[in-house]
Amino acid sequence: MTVTQEQARWFHDTFEKLADNVEKAVLGKRNVIRLVLTALLSEGHLLLEDYPGTGKTQLARALANTVQGSHARIQFTPDLLPSDVTGVTVYDQGKGTFEFHPGPIFHSIVLADEINRASPKTQSALLEVMEEGRVTVDGATREVGRPFMVIATQNPIEQAGTYRLPEAQLDRFLLKTSVGYPDQNATVELLMNSSVRDRATLVTPIITAPTVTQMAEMADQVYIDPAIVAYVSALVDHSRRHKHVRLGASMRGCLALVRTAKVWALAEGRSQVLPDDVKALAEPVLCHRLILDPEAMFNGVTVEDVIGDLLTSVPAPQERVS
Repeated sequence: MTVTQEQARWFHDTFEKLADNVEKAVLGKRNVIRLVLTALLSEGHLLLEDYPGTGKTQLARALANTVQGSHARIQFTPDLLPSDVTGVTVYDQGKGTFEFHPGPIFHSIVLADEINRASPKTQSALLEVMEEGRVTVDGATREVGRPFMVIATQNPIEQAGTYRLPEAQLDRFLLKTSVGYPDQNATVELLMNSSVRDRATLVTPIITAPTVTQMAEMADQVYIDPAIVAYVSALVDHSRRHKHVRLGASMRGCLALVRTAKVWALAEGRSQVLPDDVKALAEPVLCHRLILDPEAMFNGVTVEDVIGDLLTSVPAPQERVS
Protein backbone atom coordinates (compact mmCIF):
# COMPACT_ATOMS: atom_id res chain seq x y z
CA MET A 1 0.00 0.00 0.00
CA THR A 2 1.46 3.35 -1.05
CA VAL A 3 0.52 6.90 -0.12
CA THR A 4 -1.78 8.69 -2.56
CA GLN A 5 -1.22 12.28 -3.66
CA GLU A 6 -4.38 13.30 -1.82
CA GLN A 7 -3.03 11.81 1.41
CA ALA A 8 0.30 13.55 0.83
CA ARG A 9 -1.49 16.91 0.50
CA TRP A 10 -3.43 16.28 3.73
CA PHE A 11 -0.19 15.38 5.52
CA HIS A 12 1.51 18.53 4.18
CA ASP A 13 -1.36 20.78 5.26
CA THR A 14 -1.51 19.24 8.74
CA PHE A 15 2.26 19.44 9.12
CA GLU A 16 2.25 23.15 8.25
CA LYS A 17 -0.56 23.82 10.74
CA LEU A 18 1.47 22.09 13.46
CA ALA A 19 4.54 24.15 12.57
CA ASP A 20 2.51 27.37 12.63
CA ASN A 21 1.18 26.46 16.06
CA VAL A 22 4.60 25.73 17.57
CA GLU A 23 6.03 28.89 15.99
CA LYS A 24 3.79 30.96 18.26
CA ALA A 25 6.24 30.12 21.04
CA VAL A 26 9.51 29.93 19.09
CA LEU A 27 9.74 32.73 16.55
CA GLY A 28 11.83 32.62 13.41
CA LYS A 29 12.93 28.98 13.75
CA ARG A 30 10.84 27.31 11.09
CA ASN A 31 13.45 24.76 9.99
CA VAL A 32 14.18 23.71 13.58
CA ILE A 33 10.46 23.29 14.23
CA ARG A 34 10.15 21.15 11.09
CA LEU A 35 12.96 18.93 12.38
CA VAL A 36 11.24 18.55 15.75
CA LEU A 37 7.96 17.59 14.08
CA THR A 38 9.83 15.16 11.83
CA ALA A 39 11.23 13.43 14.90
CA LEU A 40 7.74 13.21 16.43
CA LEU A 41 6.14 11.77 13.28
CA SER A 42 9.05 9.37 12.77
CA GLU A 43 8.33 8.06 16.28
CA GLY A 44 11.85 8.90 17.38
CA HIS A 45 13.49 10.98 20.09
CA LEU A 46 15.15 14.38 19.91
CA LEU A 47 18.26 15.87 21.50
CA LEU A 48 18.39 19.68 21.69
CA GLU A 49 21.84 21.04 22.45
CA ASP A 50 22.35 24.79 22.66
CA TYR A 51 23.40 27.65 24.88
CA PRO A 52 21.22 28.75 27.81
CA GLY A 53 18.30 31.03 27.00
CA THR A 54 17.85 30.07 23.35
CA GLY A 55 14.39 28.56 23.83
CA LYS A 56 15.10 24.82 24.06
CA THR A 57 12.56 24.26 26.83
CA GLN A 58 10.03 26.59 25.18
CA LEU A 59 10.27 24.59 21.95
CA ALA A 60 9.79 21.27 23.73
CA ARG A 61 6.84 22.54 25.77
CA ALA A 62 5.25 24.13 22.72
CA LEU A 63 5.35 20.79 20.92
CA ALA A 64 3.89 19.03 23.95
CA ASN A 65 1.08 21.60 24.14
CA THR A 66 0.34 21.13 20.43
CA VAL A 67 -0.51 17.45 20.89
CA GLN A 68 -3.72 16.71 22.78
CA GLY A 69 -2.08 14.09 24.94
CA SER A 70 -0.24 13.85 28.22
CA HIS A 71 3.19 15.35 28.72
CA ALA A 72 5.64 15.72 31.58
CA ARG A 73 8.86 17.52 32.35
CA ILE A 74 11.73 15.93 34.28
CA GLN A 75 14.40 18.29 35.59
CA PHE A 76 17.55 16.16 35.62
CA THR A 77 19.78 16.81 38.63
CA PRO A 78 22.67 14.87 40.20
CA ASP A 79 20.40 13.48 42.94
CA LEU A 80 17.69 12.23 40.56
CA LEU A 81 17.11 8.49 40.93
CA PRO A 82 16.06 6.01 38.21
CA SER A 83 12.80 5.39 40.09
CA ASP A 84 12.05 9.13 39.83
CA VAL A 85 11.91 8.59 36.08
CA THR A 86 10.37 5.15 35.61
CA GLY A 87 8.23 4.85 38.73
CA VAL A 88 8.33 2.69 41.83
CA THR A 89 6.50 -0.25 43.40
CA VAL A 90 5.08 0.61 46.84
CA TYR A 91 3.59 -1.75 49.42
CA ASP A 92 0.02 -0.83 50.39
CA GLN A 93 -0.48 -1.93 53.99
CA GLY A 94 -4.25 -1.52 53.80
CA LYS A 95 -4.61 -3.84 50.80
CA GLY A 96 -1.63 -6.00 51.63
CA THR A 97 -0.38 -5.78 48.05
CA PHE A 98 2.33 -4.03 46.07
CA GLU A 99 1.15 -1.24 43.79
CA PHE A 100 3.05 0.37 40.95
CA HIS A 101 3.19 4.17 40.93
CA PRO A 102 4.14 5.20 37.36
CA GLY A 103 6.81 7.83 36.89
CA PRO A 104 6.74 10.77 34.47
CA ILE A 105 8.08 8.58 31.66
CA PHE A 106 4.53 7.24 31.21
CA HIS A 107 3.43 10.24 29.14
CA SER A 108 3.15 10.85 25.41
CA ILE A 109 5.83 13.55 25.29
CA VAL A 110 8.52 13.71 27.97
CA LEU A 111 10.89 16.66 28.33
CA ALA A 112 14.17 15.57 29.91
CA ASP A 113 15.65 18.95 30.82
CA GLU A 114 19.45 19.15 31.14
CA ILE A 115 19.81 15.40 30.81
CA ASN A 116 23.59 15.49 31.21
CA ARG A 117 23.30 16.72 34.81
CA ALA A 118 21.98 13.37 36.05
CA SER A 119 24.18 10.43 36.93
CA PRO A 120 24.86 7.71 34.32
CA LYS A 121 22.69 5.31 36.34
CA THR A 122 19.69 7.62 35.98
CA GLN A 123 20.45 8.34 32.34
CA SER A 124 20.46 4.61 31.65
CA ALA A 125 16.88 4.39 32.94
CA LEU A 126 15.85 5.92 29.63
CA LEU A 127 17.64 3.37 27.44
CA GLU A 128 15.01 0.63 27.43
CA VAL A 129 12.02 2.92 27.10
CA MET A 130 13.58 4.97 24.27
CA GLU A 131 14.41 1.86 22.26
CA GLU A 132 11.49 -0.44 22.98
CA GLY A 133 8.71 1.80 24.32
CA ARG A 134 8.41 -0.10 27.57
CA VAL A 135 9.71 -0.01 31.13
CA THR A 136 10.72 -2.92 33.36
CA VAL A 137 10.40 -2.29 37.10
CA ASP A 138 10.77 -5.07 39.66
CA GLY A 139 10.57 -7.70 36.93
CA ALA A 140 7.29 -6.42 35.48
CA THR A 141 7.27 -4.90 31.99
CA ARG A 142 4.85 -2.06 31.19
CA GLU A 143 4.20 -0.39 27.85
CA VAL A 144 4.28 3.41 27.65
CA GLY A 145 1.91 3.56 24.66
CA ARG A 146 1.89 5.54 21.41
CA PRO A 147 2.81 8.19 20.56
CA PHE A 148 5.86 8.40 22.81
CA MET A 149 8.72 10.85 22.44
CA VAL A 150 11.61 11.96 24.64
CA ILE A 151 12.92 15.48 24.06
CA ALA A 152 16.20 15.92 25.92
CA THR A 153 18.07 19.20 26.32
CA GLN A 154 21.64 19.89 27.31
CA ASN A 155 24.02 22.87 27.29
CA PRO A 156 27.37 22.67 25.47
CA ILE A 157 28.92 24.86 28.17
CA GLU A 158 28.86 24.71 31.98
CA GLN A 159 30.21 21.16 31.90
CA ALA A 160 31.35 21.15 35.55
CA GLY A 161 29.38 18.51 37.43
CA THR A 162 27.82 17.02 34.31
CA TYR A 163 27.93 13.50 32.90
CA ARG A 164 28.54 13.12 29.19
CA LEU A 165 25.95 10.95 27.44
CA PRO A 166 27.52 7.65 26.33
CA GLU A 167 27.56 6.80 22.62
CA ALA A 168 25.02 4.00 23.12
CA GLN A 169 22.48 6.48 24.47
CA LEU A 170 23.27 9.21 21.94
CA ASP A 171 22.59 6.69 19.19
CA ARG A 172 19.05 6.26 20.47
CA PHE A 173 18.19 9.85 19.65
CA LEU A 174 16.78 10.03 16.14
CA LEU A 175 17.83 13.65 15.58
CA LYS A 176 20.05 16.21 17.21
CA THR A 177 19.67 19.90 16.54
CA SER A 178 20.09 23.30 18.12
CA VAL A 179 17.72 26.27 18.30
CA GLY A 180 20.23 29.11 18.00
CA TYR A 181 19.67 32.76 18.77
CA PRO A 182 16.73 34.52 17.06
CA ASP A 183 17.32 36.85 14.13
CA GLN A 184 16.79 40.62 14.30
CA ASN A 185 13.08 40.58 13.42
CA ALA A 186 12.26 37.80 15.88
CA THR A 187 14.29 39.50 18.62
CA VAL A 188 12.40 42.78 18.15
CA GLU A 189 9.04 40.99 18.24
CA LEU A 190 10.00 39.11 21.41
CA LEU A 191 11.10 42.34 23.10
CA MET A 192 7.93 44.16 22.04
CA ASN A 193 5.91 41.38 23.71
CA SER A 194 8.10 41.07 26.79
CA SER A 195 5.00 41.04 29.00
CA VAL A 196 4.38 37.47 27.82
CA ARG A 197 6.62 35.58 30.23
CA ASP A 198 5.83 32.08 29.00
CA ARG A 199 5.16 31.92 25.26
CA ALA A 200 4.49 28.17 25.42
CA THR A 201 1.16 28.99 27.11
CA LEU A 202 0.06 30.62 23.83
CA VAL A 203 0.14 27.18 22.19
CA THR A 204 -3.06 25.14 22.40
CA PRO A 205 -3.67 21.56 21.22
CA ILE A 206 -4.64 21.19 17.55
CA ILE A 207 -3.99 17.48 17.02
CA THR A 208 -4.90 14.36 18.95
CA ALA A 209 -2.49 11.61 19.93
CA PRO A 210 -4.23 9.03 17.67
CA THR A 211 -3.80 11.40 14.69
CA VAL A 212 -0.07 11.61 15.41
CA THR A 213 0.07 7.81 15.29
CA GLN A 214 -1.96 7.81 12.06
CA MET A 215 0.46 10.26 10.43
CA ALA A 216 3.44 8.16 11.55
CA GLU A 217 1.91 5.04 10.03
CA MET A 218 1.20 6.93 6.81
CA ALA A 219 4.85 7.99 6.59
CA ASP A 220 5.91 4.34 6.76
CA GLN A 221 4.14 3.77 3.43
CA VAL A 222 6.05 6.47 1.50
CA TYR A 223 7.86 5.07 -1.54
CA ILE A 224 11.65 5.14 -1.51
CA ASP A 225 13.53 4.05 -4.60
CA PRO A 226 16.20 1.33 -4.20
CA ALA A 227 18.74 3.77 -5.67
CA ILE A 228 18.11 6.19 -2.80
CA VAL A 229 18.36 3.36 -0.27
CA ALA A 230 21.73 2.49 -1.79
CA TYR A 231 22.71 6.17 -1.52
CA VAL A 232 21.88 6.19 2.21
CA SER A 233 23.86 2.99 2.69
CA ALA A 234 26.85 4.48 0.85
CA LEU A 235 26.79 7.63 3.00
CA VAL A 236 26.82 5.60 6.20
CA ASP A 237 29.50 3.24 4.89
CA HIS A 238 31.75 6.14 3.89
CA SER A 239 31.28 7.69 7.33
CA ARG A 240 32.88 4.59 8.84
CA ARG A 241 35.88 4.81 6.51
CA HIS A 242 36.40 8.57 6.54
CA LYS A 243 39.96 9.58 7.41
CA HIS A 244 38.85 11.90 10.23
CA VAL A 245 36.30 9.54 11.81
CA ARG A 246 37.09 7.13 14.63
CA LEU A 247 33.54 5.75 14.92
CA GLY A 248 31.10 6.04 12.02
CA ALA A 249 27.33 5.92 11.88
CA SER A 250 25.56 2.81 13.14
CA MET A 251 22.89 0.76 11.42
CA ARG A 252 20.40 2.60 13.62
CA GLY A 253 21.61 5.83 12.03
CA CYS A 254 21.09 4.34 8.57
CA LEU A 255 17.50 3.44 9.44
CA ALA A 256 16.97 6.90 10.94
CA LEU A 257 17.91 8.55 7.64
CA VAL A 258 15.34 6.48 5.77
CA ARG A 259 12.58 7.00 8.33
CA THR A 260 13.04 10.75 8.60
CA ALA A 261 13.39 11.17 4.82
CA LYS A 262 9.95 9.59 4.38
CA VAL A 263 8.37 12.06 6.81
CA TRP A 264 10.26 14.97 5.22
CA ALA A 265 8.98 13.99 1.76
CA LEU A 266 5.37 13.84 2.96
CA ALA A 267 5.79 17.18 4.74
CA GLU A 268 6.73 18.60 1.33
CA GLY A 269 3.54 17.13 -0.15
CA ARG A 270 5.27 14.29 -2.01
CA SER A 271 4.51 10.56 -1.85
CA GLN A 272 8.10 9.55 -2.67
CA VAL A 273 11.56 10.30 -1.29
CA LEU A 274 14.08 12.36 -3.26
CA PRO A 275 17.87 12.54 -2.73
CA ASP A 276 17.43 16.12 -1.50
CA ASP A 277 15.38 14.79 1.44
CA VAL A 278 18.33 12.66 2.52
CA LYS A 279 20.75 15.57 2.09
CA ALA A 280 18.55 17.90 4.16
CA LEU A 281 18.50 15.44 7.07
CA ALA A 282 22.04 14.07 6.93
CA GLU A 283 23.46 16.53 9.46
CA PRO A 284 20.77 16.32 12.20
CA VAL A 285 20.64 12.53 11.86
CA LEU A 286 24.39 11.83 11.76
CA CYS A 287 26.04 14.67 13.72
CA HIS A 288 25.75 12.96 17.13
CA ARG A 289 26.62 9.53 15.77
CA LEU A 290 30.09 10.31 14.41
CA ILE A 291 33.13 10.38 16.70
CA LEU A 292 36.09 12.19 15.24
CA ASP A 293 39.73 11.26 15.56
CA PRO A 294 41.40 13.32 18.33
CA GLU A 295 44.03 14.62 15.92
CA ALA A 296 41.33 15.83 13.52
CA MET A 297 39.56 17.69 16.32
CA PHE A 298 42.88 19.22 17.39
CA ASN A 299 43.28 20.51 13.82
CA GLY A 300 39.85 22.14 13.92
CA VAL A 301 37.87 19.58 11.91
CA THR A 302 34.20 19.47 12.92
CA VAL A 303 31.49 16.85 12.46
CA GLU A 304 29.68 19.27 10.17
CA ASP A 305 32.79 19.42 7.97
CA VAL A 306 32.88 15.63 7.72
CA ILE A 307 29.18 15.35 6.84
CA GLY A 308 29.60 18.04 4.20
CA ASP A 309 32.51 16.08 2.77
CA LEU A 310 30.41 12.91 2.70
CA LEU A 311 27.60 14.64 0.79
CA THR A 312 30.14 15.99 -1.69
CA SER A 313 32.11 12.79 -2.23
CA VAL A 314 29.23 10.28 -2.36
CA PRO A 315 27.29 10.76 -5.62
CA ALA A 316 23.53 11.03 -5.29
CA PRO A 317 21.22 9.18 -7.70
CA GLN A 318 20.81 11.26 -10.86
CA GLU A 319 18.00 9.37 -12.57
CA ARG A 320 14.46 10.59 -12.11
CA VAL A 321 12.63 8.66 -9.41
CA SER A 322 9.47 7.18 -10.90
